[in-house]
Amino acid sequence: MSETATSHNEFTAFWNNVLAAKFERFRDILLAGLGSHSDAPLSVLRLSPGSKALDVGCGWGDTAIELARKVGPTGWVVGLDCCDAFMEEGRRDARREGLANVRFVEADVQTYRFQPEYDFCFSRFGMMFFANPVAAMRNVRSALKPGGRLMFITWRRIEDNPWAWIPKKLVLEFLPPPGEDAQTCGPGPFSMASPDVVTQQLKAAGFVDIGFDRVDAPVMVGRTVEQAMQFQLALGPAGEIFREAGAEAERRRGEIEQALRTELAKHLKDGEVVMQSGSWTITARNP
Repeated sequence: MSETATSHNEFTAFWNNVLAAKFERFRDILLAGLGSHSDAPLSVLRLSPGSKALDVGCGWGDTAIELARKVGPTGWVVGLDCCDAFMEEGRRDARREGLANVRFVEADVQTYRFQPEYDFCFSRFGMMFFANPVAAMRNVRSALKPGGRLMFITWRRIEDNPWAWIPKKLVLEFLPPPGEDAQTCGPGPFSMASPDVVTQQLKAAGFVDIGFDRVDAPVMVGRTVEQAMQFQLALGPAGEIFREAGAEAERRRGEIEQALRTELAKHLKDGEVVMQSGSWTITARNP
């Protein structure tokens, strides 16, 4: 049974109407590849048995399930996302593992009414898309007990992420950049790349003890060159350019696809396309 508490705006509508199906199509890349940025911080994370944890922008629920294992059967985890289609996978996975201490709620984190009951809040690549980051952070802090901890993962600059930067530059050789009226899912994946900006946002939201841990890692962005090419034209900066160019993109599809294949083939490793990526693991505390 699903729970819903979503404030539907243009960004949540874009996730549900446009992006959800594309994310599902490339789930293996997003989890096995880009999702690997949560492996290191979660592997060393210690939560006391019986803790309550919140997973913001939980997607398919894999990190919420990992948190549920950490807090044990006496603990509790809530995963929130604006797209219930993602969380149905999480519900099935939790049932398969026999985990009764995790539930999933379709919600807009900026407006969801929390009680200050959580010891820990986590987010993997979910915080960058809020229309009002400070309001969202302030609302997340309202969910934490005094002394409660926040940990979230964001991409660093696009230039630190060749998996996105190289295809974007290539596609821009064929198509114009998106206009100001382009449909989006929010500020974008690289909107929290600046430690100075994010520090000020967290301080404005009332957090203290703010820290940044830099992570550089190779990531799988395609099981084959063909899948990697299709992934780039469906999601991310190159995909946004292609989508917004409309008829012109379709007219030049063949040459764009071939140019991407040629470039991505340079990054083959053991049969998969592997490229460099960079993220921040950001931590803070509710006073």
